[in-house]
Amino acid sequence: MINLKIIAGIKYFTIILFTALIVFNLGCNKPTEPTTGNVTIAVEEASCTEVWLAVNTGNISLPGNFVLYENNRRKTELTFTQRDTVIVIENLLPKQNYSYKLMNSNNVSNEALAITLDTTSHNFTWQTFEFGQHSNSVLYDVAIIDENNIWAVGEIYMNDANGNPDPIAYNAIHWDGNEWKVKKISVPFRGNIITLPLEGVFAFSITDIWFVGSLPIHGDGNNWTMYDLRTTVNPNISLSKAWGTSSSNIYFVGRNGSIAHWNGSSWKKIESGITLNLQDIWGDINIKHNTKEIICIAANIFTNQGTKVIKIDENETKELTGTGLTAYSSGIWFKTGRKYYVVGGGVQTKTNVYNSAGWYRFPDGIVNDYYSYKVKGTVLNDIFIVGTAGKVIHYNGRTWKKYSELISEQVEYNGISSRNNKIVVVGDKGARACIAVGRK
Repeated sequence: MINLKIIAGIKYFTIILFTALIVFNLGCNKPTEPTTGNVTIAVEEASCTEVWLAVNTGNISLPGNFVLYENNRRKTELTFTQRDTVIVIENLLPKQNYSYKLMNSNNVSNEALAITLDTTSHNFTWQTFEFGQHSNSVLYDVAIIDENNIWAVGEIYMNDANGNPDPIAYNAIHWDGNEWKVKKISVPFRGNIITLPLEGVFAFSITDIWFVGSLPIHGDGNNWTMYDLRTTVNPNISLSKAWGTSSSNIYFVGRNGSIAHWNGSSWKKIESGITLNLQDIWGDINIKHNTKEIICIAANIFTNQGTKVIKIDENETKELTGTGLTAYSSGIWFKTGRKYYVVGGGVQTKTNVYNSAGWYRFPDGIVNDYYSYKVKGTVLNDIFIVGTAGKVIHYNGRTWKKYSELISEQVEYNGISSRNNKIVVVGDKGARACIAVGRK
């Protein structure tokens, strides 16, 4: 079976239109007409098991038929209908050398050399921590800034040392390099000082941190300011997660299709066109092509209203097509133009979110044994998924591993952050908030 995909498009600044006609032909057809011109092929990127090849057909007459050779062996025949095309070759081996070229009766491309990535280590050692003494405590999100600065957010209820029967509410936990400390992120709000539950955190540095608790909160680690968007932007806005490139370009998403953008000086509500809750947001930049993608996942978890994939383009949104997503999705992570993951009632993946092809759902087993809340990675061969029953699984570029030492029917992991050789997952264990830290 040939495992090869084509993504084609014409690049206009930061926009890529994926509109190639894909032809997979295992026969020996000759080109339909003579072709002339220089055809070039170049390696765009490689994972452990995939290679992305950029093809330019020069000035040949289109459509043009070619044979693709891998390591000087015939692999398949392809018909190109666009000048610029990206070929995705799958099911390769990690840490291997591959060569590629295209040929037909009139043209021979240059040879492109690719080296697939090695797999990353599955070997993590884990420490677990629990917090909360009163009522139901839980953590929803976490951000690793550096080895000595990690923020987790949620609801943590502690007993009053003075014997007051009412609990003391905290909404954050901070790692300072030596210990975890519960924190109160309290802010002025309409004449009062409030400490509200926090659902999201996104940090750019130790002095540039954003929290989300229905409304955005920004601070330097000690001093915090809440932005009352219900007064200044829209009375119904309600936010829970954030992603951005800087504190002058950050997006927030949340309930009932709420999207807000901060440009460093002013706020703007972005119309999503939907009423589903926006569960998660992620963005990525392809530096080589100067392209940026920001994509949200919309679903009402545990209600059968379907999942929508929403792309944010500056101040506009667009719903992306594609079937196969479960109705209960809650997390997204991707490398732009390479690989996209959506998790929830199932773990699904796709290499091109702009075509109408369906999402591939992993079969039941290690990946799809329990509900998955979030997926996050740093590179294509280092990805984590967390969820119910203490589910923490790692993808090393070729295989998935579940960490049996974390499995517990009492545990739900809601949030995840990874950096260098450290992974932090957060959630709740029974009535207590919990954190698991993994180190290679």
